[in-house]
Amino acid sequence: MPRKKRHLVFENLEVIDAGAKGKTVAKAPDGKVVFLPNAVPGDVVDVQTFKKRKAYYEGKATNFHKFSEKRVEPVCDYFGTCGGCKWQDMGYEHQLYYKQKEVVNNLTRIGHLELPSITPILGSKEQYFYRNKMEFSFSDSRWLTKEEIQSDKDLGDRNALGFHIPGMWDKILDIEKCHLQRDPSNTIRNAVKRFAVENGMPFFNTRQQSGFLRTLMIRTSSTGDVMVLLQFFKEDVPQRELLLDFLTETFPEITSLLYVINGKSNDTIYDQEVICYHGQDHIFEEMEGLRFKINAKSFYQTNSEQAYELYKITREFADLKGNELVYDLYTGTGTIAQFVSKKAKKVVGVESVPDAISAAKENAQLNGIDNVEFVVGDMKQVFNEAFIAKYGQPDVVITDPPRDGMHKDVVAQLLNIGAQKIVYVSCNSATQARDLALMKDMYNVVKVQPVDMFPQTFHVENVVLLQKR
Repeated sequence: MPRKKRHLVFENLEVIDAGAKGKTVAKAPDGKVVFLPNAVPGDVVDVQTFKKRKAYYEGKATNFHKFSEKRVEPVCDYFGTCGGCKWQDMGYEHQLYYKQKEVVNNLTRIGHLELPSITPILGSKEQYFYRNKMEFSFSDSRWLTKEEIQSDKDLGDRNALGFHIPGMWDKILDIEKCHLQRDPSNTIRNAVKRFAVENGMPFFNTRQQSGFLRTLMIRTSSTGDVMVLLQFFKEDVPQRELLLDFLTETFPEITSLLYVINGKSNDTIYDQEVICYHGQDHIFEEMEGLRFKINAKSFYQTNSEQAYELYKITREFADLKGNELVYDLYTGTGTIAQFVSKKAKKVVGVESVPDAISAAKENAQLNGIDNVEFVVGDMKQVFNEAFIAKYGQPDVVITDPPRDGMHKDVVAQLLNIGAQKIVYVSCNSATQARDLALMKDMYNVVKVQPVDMFPQTFHVENVVLLQKR
């Protein structure tokens, strides 16, 4: 018979660092790294391992001999169960330290880049209630704690409106107060749940693909607009109108009330018809007098105030004088393109999502900007010699790719073009470092500015200015 695997226990390990994906790091007696999800650098802990690899262990702190001075008391009742704010037990100044350290490590170890003196990370003014968009899921079988399972108490109804438990696609944690989006978000969500329960509206069951109420999305903006979108699994006109009328009457601050009937096996709305029930089918975001129209499917940076700081840094790095042709790659809905346009001769934005390009064109028209042009297409295919011949040789390239970074063909084309400056905005400094390594023979890294868009999490944005040698 095969031997049963024995998971090791290590005692009195000091947690020495914070690593990738929010996990902290200790060293086992054999010298291997131990990754932990529930400790803070400076803690001294006992560890129960549950995974062993050639170079590392994964485990969990089971006993704390000493608590780190970097620790703070989490403000959220759901910390440790909800996977959204993994660093809420670490002081904000320490979060910033480890985020900056990760950026430097990735650029030097993955990219093997020579770095200038790095500007200290720009922290977020708001450390809670900073998100402008939240999505919640309905479930008729909410997540139960161990205490609830072991108790003899009547658990009442099992309905939940909240977040997925990490790694469990069918388990929803019921939320009463989330600290990520300012009111009226919590008030609206709690009112929806209460009204739905009182009126016997069936919550969704993911496994059985049954029920009525599926998801709730709430978007708020700096202009005071509020968008609410309810996703129903099936049509039930009396029940649907009852709930939507309740929201209209109870929350006059809702400027855009939308719904979707989605009978698919997944929750994505991008291939669904969004129907406007009350108000407008969009909200507005504003930045330096520019207005951006945002519909239910639009991408917009989820921390509006910090997005403004990120865009200012991007514009500052580009240092435009007014006579430059600028390419804005992965332009999305064209926010950066429009933000820098008044300092450029012309900006050409490229994006693969047709709806995003439509929104970019509409917003440019709304803002009276006539020196931007938007092109739709897969970047690695459309960004070619014919593209350059049509739109011209750029003086400056701004690129803000998704987490996977740029395709190697796009990097090759950037090297072929040889623009004097490239401003690379990234939400993943590891893939950014990989791309920059491919360009280091032609470009010097002149400036590096990390930006914290998501306090209480391990995510960090980074802006790099490249200057042609």
